[in-house]
Amino acid sequence: MRALWVGVAGFFGAMSRYWFDGWVTRLSGGSFPWGTFAVNISGCFAIGLLTTVFTERLLPHPTVRVAVTVGFVGAYTTFSTYAYESLRQIQDGALGLAVANVVGSVVLGVAAAWLGVVAGRAL
Repeated sequence: MRALWVGVAGFFGAMSRYWFDGWVTRLSGGSFPWGTFAVNISGCFAIGLLTTVFTERLLPHPTVRVAVTVGFVGAYTTFSTYAYESLRQIQDGALGLAVANVVGSVVLGVAAAWLGVVAGRAL
């Protein structure tokens, strides 16, 4: 049942990303991907806020917490999860792991995107 709620919340997260990204992109124009940027930054804020509120203040049912954070925010942007996990590594004193995660994700992510483009063009 929990997976179903994650999926339902994920639908709304994905739709929110689609609409918010499109709205910001239409407003900003230009060559910088402001829509994606706004989604990623707002998603980082949302996961930090919601995870803190859900674990330190409200303590909702675990299914609600997972549906909102993994489902909604996770579908809205996985960048938020990456940022939050990196922050947790720093807070836990694992600075080396946090740096490896941040640098590795950016460098390898861009490389993987490039490889995907190359592979897609080769088809």
